[in-house]
Amino acid sequence: MLLPSLAQLSVLVFGVRSSYAAPPTAGIPAITLDQGTFQGVTDGLINKFLGIPFAKPPMGDLRFRLPVSNDPYTGVHSAITFGASCPQQALNLPIPGDITSSAINSVINTALTIATPESEDCLTLNVWTPVGARAGTKLPVVAWIFGGGFENGGTSTYDGGVIVKRSIELGQPIVYVSMNYRVSAFGFLPGKEVKAAGVGNLGLQDQRQAFRWIQKYINVFGGDPTRVTIWGESAGAISVALQMVTNGGDTEGLFHGAFMQSGSPIPVGDITDGQNFYDALVSETGCAGSSDTLQCLREAPFDTLKAAVDDSPGIFSFQSLALTWLPRADGNFLADLPQQLVLKGSVADIPFVTGDCDDEGTLFALSSLNVTNEFALRDYITTVFVPDAPASDIAQLLSLYPADVTQGSPFGTGTLNVLTPEYKRIAALLGDLVFQSARRFFLQNRSSKQNTWSFINKRLKTASVLGSAHATDLLNVYGPGDMSDFLINFVNHLDPNGAIQGLWPKYDTASSQLMTFLDGPVPLTLTSDKFREDAISFITTLALDNPI
Repeated sequence: MLLPSLAQLSVLVFGVRSSYAAPPTAGIPAITLDQGTFQGVTDGLINKFLGIPFAKPPMGDLRFRLPVSNDPYTGVHSAITFGASCPQQALNLPIPGDITSSAINSVINTALTIATPESEDCLTLNVWTPVGARAGTKLPVVAWIFGGGFENGGTSTYDGGVIVKRSIELGQPIVYVSMNYRVSAFGFLPGKEVKAAGVGNLGLQDQRQAFRWIQKYINVFGGDPTRVTIWGESAGAISVALQMVTNGGDTEGLFHGAFMQSGSPIPVGDITDGQNFYDALVSETGCAGSSDTLQCLREAPFDTLKAAVDDSPGIFSFQSLALTWLPRADGNFLADLPQQLVLKGSVADIPFVTGDCDDEGTLFALSSLNVTNEFALRDYITTVFVPDAPASDIAQLLSLYPADVTQGSPFGTGTLNVLTPEYKRIAALLGDLVFQSARRFFLQNRSSKQNTWSFINKRLKTASVLGSAHATDLLNVYGPGDMSDFLINFVNHLDPNGAIQGLWPKYDTASSQLMTFLDGPVPLTLTSDKFREDAISFITTLALDNPI
């Protein structure tokens, strides 16, 4: 089924206009929160307020503790620059120089960017709002959660004004909020000590705290706290999914819709599974002899702790997507493994959109280019991803993901992009394990119970050896693109179609239709989510039995 271009559809699909009209700008925009005044900046169409603290700095004894609410605001504050990003993990790219290119570097910089400056004093958020929005305007709100492999990232990389300006053009103005959250070991420290202290998944707890801030204050900016959509990409999308499955699925009224780009409830294990990483951090910071190693880590000099974190395996290490620092079941925020929570029905009953890029695994397969034959591949999979799986399962997995390079990722590129004999095969495996299978599993368990939509991005297929790689869909939403229009529709109507139904069908397991983003003269079409059906079904079961 082919669809007209977005230009042909825009009048019909996005034709509903609100009564909002932006008045002329007068002076410096300022808002009052409690007894404090925050002075922002305007371009005449958009007001933005940057770097507003939403929790006390998680420093000193607040390091490795749950976020603590701010004291009431007082005084006058400049809100014209982003706050510092939370401490970033060093990026080490073990990629041979002969295969790097500006195209690959562009994808890497899009997907994983170290956001600077960085500081432990980092729990700030930012608000973009149309000029003229004020308390009582009640515009819908989108809350953006950045990606970065739970190791890197910050809000300063993303201009929310792009989204708000487009919403005004569509006659469907929204308020945009973005928040920092703790990443790497600072936000996702594993270990039995962490579990016992109830301080797991602090990065997710930071996000939740930002959602509470939105409920308390967003009305002042013209937002409607009852109409908040949470939205993210990559680690941000996984975060959105995990916010949906926590607390027995009770949103606490913090959000009523979810939009996920490259992220669903992932097959991760218990927080104690990362004990070796906790122990290594304790050893490298000189805390091994302490009677309370967690408190010792709180008191460790920042530079010492940061150096130890930087020495830990990162997303481009050999273990790749078997991340060192990532959300794990902690018995508190995540009462069980995320996919088990889905099976138990612990899912927020809200409309959601979830989708992936066609070649999610190519970027992450760059770290295993030294795996060049099936024997090495078997050892890599067994050692890194499923150490407890029987040999028969590994054999079946490899039969479903064969050595034939024409079946590997980037998909549909034939004999091109064969960096090594196993590169395209590994890329297919990684993309399906962490992204495609998790998305399909989520939809198969929830599409009959709530309104769901799904997509696949196949753009930039020939731009580099990475194909339609992880994070390439960001260009559809933060650049001039049709994805942003679907997002804005969803934020306004809890439906990416907006007021006109039928363009993007709801997902159901019978037809399993995906909105498909393409290059060329027909940029949008519908395809079926039946690709690699046997392989993805098996890898889903394998991941359930052997969480990362």
